[in-house]
Amino acid sequence: MIKQTILFLIICLGLSPDLTAQFGGFSHEIGIIAGPIAFQSDYGERYDLSTNAGNTGLGIGIIHYLNFSYKAECNCYTPETYFNDHFKLRSELSYNKTELKHFGQWTEGKPSLGKEQLKAMTGNTAVTNIGMQLEFFPWSIRDFTARTGSLGPFVSLGGQFSYYNAEASSTLGPLGTPLTTFPKYLTPTDGRPYGFSNEGGTVWSVISSVGTRYKLSPLRDLMVDLRFQYFFSNWVDGLNPNPELYKENKANDWLVWFNVGYIYYLQ
Repeated sequence: MIKQTILFLIICLGLSPDLTAQFGGFSHEIGIIAGPIAFQSDYGERYDLSTNAGNTGLGIGIIHYLNFSYKAECNCYTPETYFNDHFKLRSELSYNKTELKHFGQWTEGKPSLGKEQLKAMTGNTAVTNIGMQLEFFPWSIRDFTARTGSLGPFVSLGGQFSYYNAEASSTLGPLGTPLTTFPKYLTPTDGRPYGFSNEGGTVWSVISSVGTRYKLSPLRDLMVDLRFQYFFSNWVDGLNPNPELYKENKANDWLVWFNVGYIYYLQ
């Protein structure tokens, strides 16, 4: 698995000269991104404002683009086609971490054992992502590149492979007992894979984003990007109640990431 991941990283980031040649000498761009994350999980009440505002974290990443409209090897434009003038291929390596806590009506009001268990329970999840997405620019990439101060809006769609490491704990004591753990997060005695976990794992996800670039100079762009990432697992946050019993927790984990980026054109 480690060897496969390293090979995939090399392919995504296009660091090999041989790979660059295979892509026909298209130009390259590199950049960095960072910004806040809102993680939607089994912590807290779904669609509750305090949950959305409280379960937040920070993400950072490095990005690489294949720019099909320009050839660095000859310092010239590629043959003009719709694809070359409106699409870029983006590869990325990113990391985010979010602190998690229960919010909402089930932690408020008249004290009870269940409410105390929820309030005492905290967690966090750290996610490392690697993947690709195809960005579509409805306006001409060539026109955007030629004018300092211009805007280049885009939308994108892609996929990522992620490694997550989740942790859950309680101030009442070790989780896993009826005294410290809210019933829905207890692991069933028959061994079914529900409840909570402090183990890491891997997962695929689909990502989609909308954003824009701002041309700072011929070789520098500023970017803002709002991303939605949906994981094909409900374990990324470390919690997974039985969805047959707890319908409110049947959805897989997902997040929203608003990031700001700086992009430099390689020549």
